[in-house]
Amino acid sequence: MSTAEDIGADGTSDLQRQMLDLGTAARAAAALLAKTPAGAKNLALGAAAAAMRDGAGAILAANATDMAAAEERDLSPALLDRLLLTPDRVEAMAKGLEAVAGLTDPVGAVISEWERPNGLRIARVRVPLGVIGIIYESRPNVTADAGALCLKSGNAAILRGGSESFHSSRAIHACLLAGLRAAGLPEGAIQLLPTRDRAAVGMLLSMHQHIDIIVPRGGRGLIERVQNESRIPVIAHLDGNCHVYVDGSADLAMARQVSLNAKMRRTGICGAAETLLVDSHCAASHLAPLIRDLLDAGCEVRGDGATQGLDARVVAARESDWRTEYLDSIIAVKVVDGVDAAMAHIEEFGSHHTDCIIAGDAAVAERFLAEVDSAIVLHNASTQFADGGEFGMGAEIGISTNRLHARGPVGVEQLTSYKYVVHGQGQQRP
Repeated sequence: MSTAEDIGADGTSDLQRQMLDLGTAARAAAALLAKTPAGAKNLALGAAAAAMRDGAGAILAANATDMAAAEERDLSPALLDRLLLTPDRVEAMAKGLEAVAGLTDPVGAVISEWERPNGLRIARVRVPLGVIGIIYESRPNVTADAGALCLKSGNAAILRGGSESFHSSRAIHACLLAGLRAAGLPEGAIQLLPTRDRAAVGMLLSMHQHIDIIVPRGGRGLIERVQNESRIPVIAHLDGNCHVYVDGSADLAMARQVSLNAKMRRTGICGAAETLLVDSHCAASHLAPLIRDLLDAGCEVRGDGATQGLDARVVAARESDWRTEYLDSIIAVKVVDGVDAAMAHIEEFGSHHTDCIIAGDAAVAERFLAEVDSAIVLHNASTQFADGGEFGMGAEIGISTNRLHARGPVGVEQLTSYKYVVHGQGQQRP
Protein backbone atom coordinates (compact mmCIF):
# COMPACT_ATOMS: atom_id res chain seq x y z
CA MET A 1 0.00 0.00 0.00
CA SER A 2 1.06 3.60 -0.52
CA THR A 3 2.71 5.48 2.36
CA ALA A 4 2.01 9.01 3.46
CA GLU A 5 5.00 10.21 1.43
CA ASP A 6 3.32 8.87 -1.71
CA ILE A 7 0.29 11.17 -1.39
CA GLY A 8 0.40 14.17 -3.73
CA ALA A 9 -0.97 17.66 -3.26
CA ASP A 10 -4.18 16.62 -5.01
CA GLY A 11 -4.79 13.88 -2.42
CA THR A 12 -4.07 10.97 -4.77
CA SER A 13 -1.41 8.33 -4.18
CA ASP A 14 1.23 7.31 -6.66
CA LEU A 15 -0.73 4.11 -7.33
CA GLN A 16 -3.97 6.00 -7.91
CA ARG A 17 -2.26 8.34 -10.36
CA GLN A 18 -0.72 5.37 -12.13
CA MET A 19 -4.09 3.67 -12.45
CA LEU A 20 -5.77 6.82 -13.75
CA ASP A 21 -3.00 7.23 -16.32
CA LEU A 22 -3.64 3.66 -17.49
CA GLY A 23 -7.35 4.43 -17.81
CA THR A 24 -6.76 7.64 -19.74
CA ALA A 25 -4.40 5.89 -22.15
CA ALA A 26 -6.84 3.02 -22.62
CA ARG A 27 -9.77 5.33 -23.38
CA ALA A 28 -7.72 7.19 -26.00
CA ALA A 29 -6.57 3.91 -27.54
CA ALA A 30 -10.13 2.55 -27.64
CA ALA A 31 -11.30 5.54 -29.65
CA LEU A 32 -8.60 4.81 -32.22
CA LEU A 33 -9.09 1.04 -32.26
CA ALA A 34 -12.80 1.40 -32.97
CA LYS A 35 -11.90 2.70 -36.43
CA THR A 36 -8.66 0.78 -37.01
CA PRO A 37 -8.74 -1.36 -40.18
CA ALA A 38 -8.62 -5.13 -39.78
CA GLY A 39 -5.29 -5.25 -41.60
CA ALA A 40 -3.51 -3.16 -38.98
CA LYS A 41 -4.87 -5.27 -36.13
CA ASN A 42 -3.88 -8.46 -37.91
CA LEU A 43 -0.40 -7.08 -38.56
CA ALA A 44 0.00 -6.36 -34.85
CA LEU A 45 -1.09 -9.87 -33.91
CA GLY A 46 1.23 -11.47 -36.46
CA ALA A 47 4.16 -9.39 -35.28
CA ALA A 48 3.37 -10.27 -31.67
CA ALA A 49 3.39 -13.97 -32.56
CA ALA A 50 6.81 -13.55 -34.21
CA ALA A 51 8.10 -11.67 -31.16
CA MET A 52 6.82 -14.46 -28.95
CA ARG A 53 8.72 -17.09 -30.90
CA ASP A 54 11.86 -14.95 -30.94
CA GLY A 55 11.51 -14.25 -27.23
CA ALA A 56 10.56 -17.77 -26.15
CA GLY A 57 13.73 -18.08 -24.12
CA ALA A 58 12.99 -14.92 -22.15
CA ILE A 59 9.38 -16.03 -21.58
CA LEU A 60 10.48 -19.44 -20.27
CA ALA A 61 13.13 -17.86 -18.04
CA ALA A 62 10.51 -15.51 -16.55
CA ASN A 63 8.18 -18.46 -16.04
CA ALA A 64 10.95 -20.39 -14.28
CA THR A 65 11.19 -17.52 -11.79
CA ASP A 66 7.44 -17.67 -11.17
CA MET A 67 7.46 -21.47 -10.89
CA ALA A 68 10.26 -21.42 -8.32
CA ALA A 69 8.36 -18.92 -6.18
CA ALA A 70 5.14 -20.95 -6.55
CA GLU A 71 6.87 -24.15 -5.48
CA GLU A 72 8.25 -22.37 -2.42
CA ARG A 73 4.67 -21.36 -1.58
CA ASP A 74 3.68 -25.05 -1.90
CA LEU A 75 0.97 -24.47 -4.50
CA SER A 76 -0.99 -27.56 -5.52
CA PRO A 77 0.10 -29.62 -8.55
CA ALA A 78 -2.99 -28.42 -10.44
CA LEU A 79 -2.13 -24.76 -9.85
CA LEU A 80 1.48 -25.39 -10.78
CA ASP A 81 0.31 -26.96 -14.04
CA ARG A 82 -1.82 -23.90 -14.79
CA LEU A 83 1.20 -21.66 -14.20
CA LEU A 84 3.76 -23.72 -16.10
CA LEU A 85 4.93 -22.68 -19.56
CA THR A 86 6.82 -25.06 -21.85
CA PRO A 87 8.17 -24.56 -25.37
CA ASP A 88 5.02 -26.23 -26.70
CA ARG A 89 2.77 -23.95 -24.66
CA VAL A 90 4.65 -20.85 -25.84
CA GLU A 91 4.25 -22.05 -29.42
CA ALA A 92 0.54 -22.65 -28.73
CA MET A 93 0.23 -19.03 -27.56
CA ALA A 94 1.90 -17.79 -30.75
CA LYS A 95 -0.40 -19.94 -32.87
CA GLY A 96 -3.33 -18.62 -30.87
CA LEU A 97 -2.39 -15.04 -31.79
CA GLU A 98 -2.25 -16.05 -35.46
CA ALA A 99 -5.57 -17.86 -35.17
CA VAL A 100 -7.22 -14.73 -33.77
CA ALA A 101 -5.67 -12.69 -36.61
CA GLY A 102 -7.25 -15.12 -39.07
CA LEU A 103 -10.76 -14.63 -37.70
CA THR A 104 -13.26 -12.44 -39.51
CA ASP A 105 -13.15 -8.94 -38.07
CA PRO A 106 -16.39 -8.49 -36.09
CA VAL A 107 -16.31 -4.68 -36.02
CA GLY A 108 -18.78 -3.21 -38.50
CA ALA A 109 -20.37 -6.57 -39.30
CA VAL A 110 -24.09 -6.34 -40.03
CA ILE A 111 -25.94 -8.68 -37.68
CA SER A 112 -29.31 -8.13 -39.31
CA GLU A 113 -31.07 -5.57 -41.47
CA TRP A 114 -34.60 -4.83 -42.58
CA GLU A 115 -36.77 -2.20 -44.20
CA ARG A 116 -39.84 -0.62 -42.65
CA PRO A 117 -43.06 0.14 -44.59
CA ASN A 118 -42.16 3.85 -44.48
CA GLY A 119 -38.93 3.15 -46.37
CA LEU A 120 -36.50 3.42 -43.45
CA ARG A 121 -33.65 0.91 -43.78
CA ILE A 122 -32.40 -0.31 -40.40
CA ALA A 123 -29.29 -2.36 -39.66
CA ARG A 124 -27.90 -3.77 -36.42
CA VAL A 125 -24.10 -3.38 -36.62
CA ARG A 126 -21.36 -4.74 -34.33
CA VAL A 127 -19.27 -2.19 -32.43
CA PRO A 128 -16.54 -2.61 -29.77
CA LEU A 129 -17.42 -2.50 -26.09
CA GLY A 130 -14.68 0.09 -25.44
CA VAL A 131 -12.20 -0.52 -22.62
CA ILE A 132 -12.15 -3.95 -21.00
CA GLY A 133 -10.53 -4.64 -17.64
CA ILE A 134 -9.49 -8.28 -17.25
CA ILE A 135 -8.47 -9.73 -13.89
CA TYR A 136 -7.13 -13.27 -13.91
CA GLU A 137 -5.18 -15.76 -11.84
CA SER A 138 -2.42 -18.30 -12.45
CA ARG A 139 -2.53 -18.96 -16.18
CA PRO A 140 -0.08 -16.60 -17.94
CA ASN A 141 -1.38 -17.57 -21.39
CA VAL A 142 -4.49 -15.50 -20.60
CA THR A 143 -2.28 -12.42 -21.10
CA ALA A 144 -1.84 -13.36 -24.75
CA ASP A 145 -5.40 -14.58 -25.31
CA ALA A 146 -7.07 -11.60 -23.66
CA GLY A 147 -4.85 -9.02 -25.32
CA ALA A 148 -5.36 -10.59 -28.75
CA LEU A 149 -9.14 -10.93 -28.46
CA CYS A 150 -9.58 -7.37 -27.22
CA LEU A 151 -7.41 -5.97 -30.00
CA LYS A 152 -9.17 -7.97 -32.72
CA SER A 153 -12.57 -6.81 -31.48
CA GLY A 154 -11.47 -3.17 -31.43
CA ASN A 155 -11.29 -2.85 -27.65
CA ALA A 156 -8.52 -1.52 -25.44
CA ALA A 157 -7.49 -3.86 -22.62
CA ILE A 158 -6.18 -3.30 -19.12
CA LEU A 159 -4.85 -6.62 -17.84
CA ARG A 160 -4.24 -7.59 -14.23
CA GLY A 161 -2.63 -11.03 -14.00
CA GLY A 162 -2.14 -13.01 -10.84
CA SER A 163 0.82 -12.26 -8.59
CA GLU A 164 2.07 -15.82 -9.06
CA SER A 165 2.43 -15.26 -12.85
CA PHE A 166 3.81 -11.71 -12.58
CA HIS A 167 7.10 -12.25 -14.43
CA SER A 168 5.61 -14.57 -17.07
CA SER A 169 2.82 -12.13 -17.89
CA ARG A 170 5.28 -9.24 -18.24
CA ALA A 171 7.39 -11.22 -20.71
CA ILE A 172 4.32 -12.13 -22.76
CA HIS A 173 3.02 -8.56 -22.63
CA ALA A 174 6.34 -7.33 -24.02
CA CYS A 175 5.65 -9.39 -27.15
CA LEU A 176 2.18 -7.85 -27.50
CA LEU A 177 3.69 -4.38 -27.24
CA ALA A 178 6.20 -5.27 -29.96
CA GLY A 179 3.27 -6.21 -32.18
CA LEU A 180 1.47 -2.93 -31.50
CA ARG A 181 4.58 -0.93 -32.31
CA ALA A 182 5.11 -2.86 -35.56
CA ALA A 183 1.59 -1.92 -36.67
CA GLY A 184 1.83 1.70 -35.54
CA LEU A 185 -0.87 1.22 -32.89
CA PRO A 186 -0.76 2.87 -29.45
CA GLU A 187 0.73 0.89 -26.58
CA GLY A 188 -2.30 1.97 -24.55
CA ALA A 189 -4.29 -0.59 -26.55
CA ILE A 190 -3.01 -3.45 -24.35
CA GLN A 191 -1.75 -2.47 -20.91
CA LEU A 192 -0.62 -4.68 -18.05
CA LEU A 193 -0.75 -3.45 -14.47
CA PRO A 194 2.91 -3.13 -13.46
CA THR A 195 2.25 -3.84 -9.79
CA ARG A 196 1.28 -6.75 -7.55
CA ASP A 197 -0.38 -4.40 -5.08
CA ARG A 198 -3.84 -5.82 -4.32
CA ALA A 199 -5.12 -2.27 -3.84
CA ALA A 200 -4.82 -1.86 -7.63
CA VAL A 201 -7.67 -4.34 -8.12
CA GLY A 202 -10.02 -2.27 -5.98
CA MET A 203 -9.08 0.85 -7.91
CA LEU A 204 -9.63 -0.91 -11.22
CA LEU A 205 -13.14 -1.94 -10.15
CA SER A 206 -14.06 1.68 -9.40
CA MET A 207 -12.76 3.25 -12.64
CA HIS A 208 -16.15 3.39 -14.34
CA GLN A 209 -15.23 6.57 -16.18
CA HIS A 210 -12.39 4.72 -17.94
CA ILE A 211 -13.52 1.07 -18.13
CA ASP A 212 -16.69 -0.28 -19.73
CA ILE A 213 -16.60 -3.99 -18.79
CA ILE A 214 -14.77 -6.09 -16.20
CA VAL A 215 -13.98 -9.74 -16.95
CA PRO A 216 -12.71 -11.74 -13.95
CA ARG A 217 -11.20 -15.17 -14.53
CA GLY A 218 -10.13 -17.25 -11.56
CA GLY A 219 -11.35 -18.89 -8.38
CA ARG A 220 -14.60 -18.28 -6.55
CA GLY A 221 -12.93 -15.83 -4.16
CA LEU A 222 -11.80 -13.57 -6.99
CA ILE A 223 -15.12 -13.75 -8.82
CA GLU A 224 -17.17 -12.98 -5.73
CA ARG A 225 -14.92 -10.06 -4.81
CA VAL A 226 -15.26 -8.58 -8.28
CA GLN A 227 -19.02 -9.05 -8.36
CA ASN A 228 -19.40 -7.50 -4.90
CA GLU A 229 -17.07 -4.54 -5.36
CA SER A 230 -17.26 -3.60 -9.04
CA ARG A 231 -18.98 -0.39 -10.08
CA ILE A 232 -18.61 -1.59 -13.68
CA PRO A 233 -20.68 -4.30 -15.44
CA VAL A 234 -19.11 -7.76 -15.05
CA ILE A 235 -18.92 -10.74 -17.40
CA ALA A 236 -18.40 -13.49 -14.83
CA HIS A 237 -16.60 -16.79 -15.19
CA LEU A 238 -17.75 -18.74 -12.14
CA ASP A 239 -16.96 -22.27 -10.98
CA GLY A 240 -16.53 -25.03 -13.53
CA ASN A 241 -18.37 -27.74 -11.56
CA CYS A 242 -18.79 -29.86 -14.69
CA HIS A 243 -20.67 -33.17 -14.91
CA VAL A 244 -20.53 -36.26 -17.08
CA TYR A 245 -23.74 -38.30 -17.06
CA VAL A 246 -23.50 -41.86 -18.40
CA ASP A 247 -26.98 -42.91 -19.50
CA GLY A 248 -28.21 -46.49 -19.53
CA SER A 249 -28.04 -46.42 -23.33
CA ALA A 250 -24.36 -45.41 -23.39
CA ASP A 251 -21.76 -47.47 -25.21
CA LEU A 252 -19.34 -48.65 -22.52
CA ALA A 253 -16.14 -48.16 -24.54
CA MET A 254 -17.16 -44.60 -25.42
CA ALA A 255 -18.20 -43.85 -21.85
CA ARG A 256 -14.82 -45.02 -20.53
CA GLN A 257 -12.83 -42.99 -23.02
CA VAL A 258 -14.87 -39.79 -22.71
CA SER A 259 -15.19 -39.78 -18.93
CA LEU A 260 -11.48 -40.46 -18.41
CA ASN A 261 -10.51 -37.67 -20.81
CA ALA A 262 -13.06 -35.29 -19.29
CA LYS A 263 -11.45 -35.69 -15.86
CA MET A 264 -7.78 -36.47 -16.42
CA ARG A 265 -6.58 -34.79 -19.63
CA ARG A 266 -5.89 -31.61 -17.64
CA THR A 267 -7.42 -31.53 -14.20
CA GLY A 268 -6.72 -27.85 -13.53
CA ILE A 269 -8.86 -26.31 -16.26
CA CYS A 270 -12.42 -25.10 -15.85
CA GLY A 271 -13.76 -27.69 -18.31
CA ALA A 272 -12.47 -30.66 -16.31
CA ALA A 273 -15.26 -32.97 -15.11
CA GLU A 274 -15.74 -32.89 -11.34
CA THR A 275 -18.70 -35.27 -10.97
CA LEU A 276 -19.53 -38.51 -12.77
CA LEU A 277 -23.17 -39.61 -12.70
CA VAL A 278 -24.02 -43.16 -13.78
CA ASP A 279 -27.51 -44.40 -14.63
CA SER A 280 -28.66 -47.20 -12.33
CA HIS A 281 -29.88 -49.06 -15.43
CA CYS A 282 -26.27 -49.62 -16.57
CA ALA A 283 -24.42 -49.46 -13.25
CA ALA A 284 -23.96 -53.24 -13.11
CA SER A 285 -21.99 -53.24 -16.37
CA HIS A 286 -20.57 -49.69 -16.57
CA LEU A 287 -19.78 -48.39 -13.09
CA ALA A 288 -16.91 -50.71 -12.12
CA PRO A 289 -14.81 -50.19 -15.27
CA LEU A 290 -15.49 -46.43 -15.22
CA ILE A 291 -14.19 -45.97 -11.69
CA ARG A 292 -11.34 -48.46 -12.21
CA ASP A 293 -10.07 -46.40 -15.15
CA LEU A 294 -10.07 -43.27 -13.02
CA LEU A 295 -8.42 -44.92 -10.02
CA ASP A 296 -5.75 -46.56 -12.15
CA ALA A 297 -4.99 -43.18 -13.73
CA GLY A 298 -4.23 -41.75 -10.27
CA CYS A 299 -7.58 -40.06 -9.66
CA GLU A 300 -9.11 -40.12 -6.18
CA VAL A 301 -12.74 -41.26 -6.41
CA ARG A 302 -15.21 -40.04 -3.80
CA GLY A 303 -18.33 -42.12 -4.25
CA ASP A 304 -21.77 -42.85 -2.91
CA GLY A 305 -22.57 -46.21 -1.30
CA ALA A 306 -23.04 -48.04 -4.59
CA THR A 307 -19.69 -46.80 -5.87
CA GLN A 308 -17.83 -47.58 -2.65
CA GLY A 309 -19.05 -51.15 -2.75
CA LEU A 310 -17.23 -51.83 -6.03
CA ASP A 311 -13.68 -50.87 -5.10
CA ALA A 312 -11.97 -50.53 -1.74
CA ARG A 313 -10.00 -47.55 -3.03
CA VAL A 314 -13.14 -45.40 -3.29
CA VAL A 315 -13.49 -42.77 -0.54
CA ALA A 316 -16.91 -41.97 0.90
CA ALA A 317 -18.38 -38.84 -0.68
CA ARG A 318 -19.71 -36.06 1.52
CA GLU A 319 -22.46 -33.61 0.65
CA SER A 320 -19.88 -30.92 -0.09
CA ASP A 321 -18.22 -33.09 -2.75
CA TRP A 322 -21.18 -32.67 -5.10
CA ARG A 323 -20.62 -28.89 -5.04
CA THR A 324 -16.83 -28.85 -5.31
CA GLU A 325 -14.70 -27.72 -8.24
CA TYR A 326 -11.59 -29.72 -7.38
CA LEU A 327 -9.27 -28.61 -10.20
CA ASP A 328 -7.28 -31.66 -9.16
CA SER A 329 -7.16 -35.44 -9.64
CA ILE A 330 -10.34 -35.96 -7.60
CA ILE A 331 -13.83 -36.80 -8.83
CA ALA A 332 -17.19 -37.40 -7.14
CA VAL A 333 -19.22 -40.37 -8.43
CA LYS A 334 -22.89 -41.12 -7.89
CA VAL A 335 -25.45 -43.60 -9.22
CA VAL A 336 -28.69 -41.91 -10.30
CA ASP A 337 -32.03 -43.25 -11.47
CA GLY A 338 -32.08 -42.14 -15.11
CA VAL A 339 -31.81 -38.86 -16.93
CA ASP A 340 -34.39 -37.03 -14.80
CA ALA A 341 -32.41 -37.72 -11.62
CA ALA A 342 -29.19 -36.74 -13.39
CA MET A 343 -30.64 -33.41 -14.53
CA ALA A 344 -32.05 -32.76 -11.04
CA HIS A 345 -28.62 -33.37 -9.52
CA ILE A 346 -26.94 -31.04 -12.02
CA GLU A 347 -29.53 -28.34 -11.37
CA GLU A 348 -29.06 -28.57 -7.60
CA PHE A 349 -25.27 -28.87 -7.42
CA GLY A 350 -23.88 -27.63 -10.76
CA SER A 351 -22.52 -24.23 -11.68
CA HIS A 352 -24.22 -23.89 -15.10
CA HIS A 353 -20.83 -24.12 -16.82
CA THR A 354 -20.41 -27.33 -18.88
CA ASP A 355 -22.25 -30.66 -18.65
CA CYS A 356 -22.15 -33.77 -20.81
CA ILE A 357 -24.36 -36.77 -21.52
CA ILE A 358 -23.01 -40.01 -22.94
CA ALA A 359 -25.94 -41.81 -24.51
CA GLY A 360 -26.90 -43.90 -27.49
CA ASP A 361 -30.57 -42.95 -27.19
CA ALA A 362 -30.97 -39.79 -29.28
CA ALA A 363 -34.25 -38.81 -27.62
CA VAL A 364 -32.72 -38.96 -24.14
CA ALA A 365 -29.73 -36.96 -25.34
CA GLU A 366 -31.94 -34.28 -26.87
CA ARG A 367 -33.88 -33.95 -23.61
CA PHE A 368 -30.63 -33.45 -21.70
CA LEU A 369 -29.32 -30.88 -24.18
CA ALA A 370 -32.61 -28.98 -24.15
CA GLU A 371 -33.29 -29.03 -20.42
CA VAL A 372 -29.90 -28.70 -18.71
CA ASP A 373 -29.42 -24.98 -18.11
CA SER A 374 -25.67 -24.68 -18.63
CA ALA A 375 -23.58 -22.45 -20.86
CA ILE A 376 -22.27 -25.52 -22.71
CA VAL A 377 -23.96 -28.90 -23.04
CA LEU A 378 -22.39 -31.81 -24.92
CA HIS A 379 -23.49 -35.19 -26.24
CA ASN A 380 -20.89 -37.95 -26.48
CA ALA A 381 -17.94 -35.55 -26.18
CA SER A 382 -15.52 -34.64 -23.40
CA THR A 383 -16.19 -31.59 -21.24
CA GLN A 384 -12.58 -30.59 -21.94
CA PHE A 385 -13.82 -29.22 -25.28
CA ALA A 386 -15.24 -26.27 -23.29
CA ASP A 387 -12.73 -23.91 -24.83
CA GLY A 388 -13.00 -21.05 -27.29
CA GLY A 389 -10.09 -22.35 -29.36
CA GLU A 390 -11.79 -25.74 -29.70
CA PHE A 391 -14.99 -23.96 -30.76
CA GLY A 392 -13.11 -22.31 -33.64
CA MET A 393 -13.07 -18.92 -31.91
CA GLY A 394 -9.26 -18.64 -31.96
CA ALA A 395 -9.08 -18.16 -28.19
CA GLU A 396 -11.24 -17.04 -25.31
CA ILE A 397 -11.07 -14.76 -22.31
CA GLY A 398 -13.12 -17.24 -20.31
CA ILE A 399 -16.33 -19.26 -20.17
CA SER A 400 -19.10 -16.95 -19.04
CA THR A 401 -21.78 -18.39 -16.78
CA ASN A 402 -23.78 -15.16 -17.10
CA ARG A 403 -27.04 -14.99 -18.99
CA LEU A 404 -26.29 -11.39 -19.99
CA HIS A 405 -24.29 -10.12 -22.07
CA ALA A 406 -22.33 -13.17 -23.15
CA ARG A 407 -22.67 -16.85 -22.27
CA GLY A 408 -20.17 -19.65 -22.86
CA PRO A 409 -16.77 -19.01 -24.46
CA VAL A 410 -16.07 -15.27 -24.65
CA GLY A 411 -14.39 -14.58 -27.98
CA VAL A 412 -14.21 -11.66 -30.38
CA GLU A 413 -17.94 -11.50 -31.15
CA GLN A 414 -18.82 -11.64 -27.45
CA LEU A 415 -16.52 -8.64 -26.88
CA THR A 416 -18.70 -6.46 -29.09
CA SER A 417 -22.04 -4.76 -28.65
CA TYR A 418 -24.09 -3.28 -31.45
CA LYS A 419 -25.71 -0.11 -32.60
CA TYR A 420 -28.57 0.60 -34.99
CA VAL A 421 -27.79 2.36 -38.24
CA VAL A 422 -30.85 3.88 -39.92
CA HIS A 423 -31.01 5.21 -43.50
CA GLY A 424 -33.88 7.38 -44.68
CA GLN A 425 -34.90 9.68 -47.51
CA GLY A 426 -36.28 12.55 -45.48
CA GLN A 427 -38.95 10.65 -43.56
CA GLN A 428 -40.75 12.48 -40.75
CA ARG A 429 -42.67 10.73 -38.01
CA PRO A 430 -46.38 11.62 -38.11
